[in-house]
Amino acid sequence: MKKIIQNSWQDILQPYFETDAYQHLRTFLKQEYQTQTIYPDMYHIYEALQQTPYEKVKVVIIGQDPYHGPQQAHGMSFSVQPQVAIPPSLQNIYQELESDLGIPPASHGHLTAWATQGVLLLNNVLTVRRNQAHSHKGKGWENFTQYVIERLNERTEPIVFILWGKAAKEKATFLDTGKHFIICSSHPSPYSADYGFFGSKPFSRTNTYLQQAGMEPIDWRIPPQK
Repeated sequence: MKKIIQNSWQDILQPYFETDAYQHLRTFLKQEYQTQTIYPDMYHIYEALQQTPYEKVKVVIIGQDPYHGPQQAHGMSFSVQPQVAIPPSLQNIYQELESDLGIPPASHGHLTAWATQGVLLLNNVLTVRRNQAHSHKGKGWENFTQYVIERLNERTEPIVFILWGKAAKEKATFLDTGKHFIICSSHPSPYSADYGFFGSKPFSRTNTYLQQAGMEPIDWRIPPQK
């Protein structure tokens, strides 16, 4: 069988790939990609898992669904492709990062530097129709990402889960808070950032916890594009 993900996630998720639920989702996606403009490109649907293997995950940031504008989404929550304008939610994340750790906002929104350090940038729903936010909500992705989170919850090494907004917070129900560290706040969207996101200090709190657990902290700086 052809590998969907080229690292340890493939074997971990294989049981789910064989379920009827996943096959229904796959059939739906095949039809959507043939008849609609869908983001991200089909070869980048699993980019978050591709960039951050299971055993390397230290932090999970859960988003909602991909950006739905042209050239934005590339399979990682809150991240956009290089040379694309930084979306408002990510601008607010950068603003909080500067307030929290004194790191000036990056000139671009490509967050691969976080992913390669162990920050899994996972959306709750992994695909979307162009210009139609939440258009793939309720089609089966939520069960898939729940399976991903349940497998992470089984890890013996602690993980920091950063849950921004209502959809992300719902995942906290399934997490072992005796083993893992949970940071919750409102979503960084302009509609909700003033209601608990600003001032929540997720980046410093994450690094404090990682260091207390004897792990390397995350360097949250985003290097300039070459």
